[in-house]
Amino acid sequence: MPPPDTGGVSAALRVSALTIDEVLMMRTWKILGVVFATFLSATAVGSESHQQAWEALKDGRAVLMLRHALAPGTGDPANFDLDDCSTQRNLNDTGREQARAWKPFLAEHGITEARVFSSQWCRCMDTAREMAMGEVTEWPSLNSFFSNRGDGPAQTRQTIALVNQLGSGAPVILVSHQVNITALAGIFPSSNEGVIISLPLAEEPTILARVSPGR
Repeated sequence: MPPPDTGGVSAALRVSALTIDEVLMMRTWKILGVVFATFLSATAVGSESHQQAWEALKDGRAVLMLRHALAPGTGDPANFDLDDCSTQRNLNDTGREQARAWKPFLAEHGITEARVFSSQWCRCMDTAREMAMGEVTEWPSLNSFFSNRGDGPAQTRQTIALVNQLGSGAPVILVSHQVNITALAGIFPSSNEGVIISLPLAEEPTILARVSPGR
């Protein structure tokens, strides 16, 4: 009796194996395609969300609240005097460069001038001035309460009220401190980082975007 012909079986197995490999490859590419599409979709949504935040700021439906630029250290010296910058933490050269970067950054988003309100601390006033976005008005409610945490709630409520009382006009920029922004917006900003917050302000505000030059 002639030996059984196994060639057909082997060929069938090779075809079957090849088919399985192809199926696995197709599934892999399909999964990668879904992941990539999801990434692109999320990126597009994030970009659109940021653009909407900038439009809201430009149109007077939001405000920009930012932490002063880089001023090395924490808190303030024991001999702190509000009227004497030499007794305070101040912007270093990097901090001044950071503050100046806001002007072209804002211009990229169609904002060339603004109503600027600042904490009376020198590092905040210097940040606001280096931004060169317009006249700077001192607002004591934006002053740091790092050393007097009990003042936080009242200052936060006052800031909310003052902003909500502003009439229409150029976009509004608030220059303040980490503790103030955390109390109002619930986030911990880096130096020179800002948050675009929807108007009217409230004790639980709507955060539209976190922004900073170069980010």
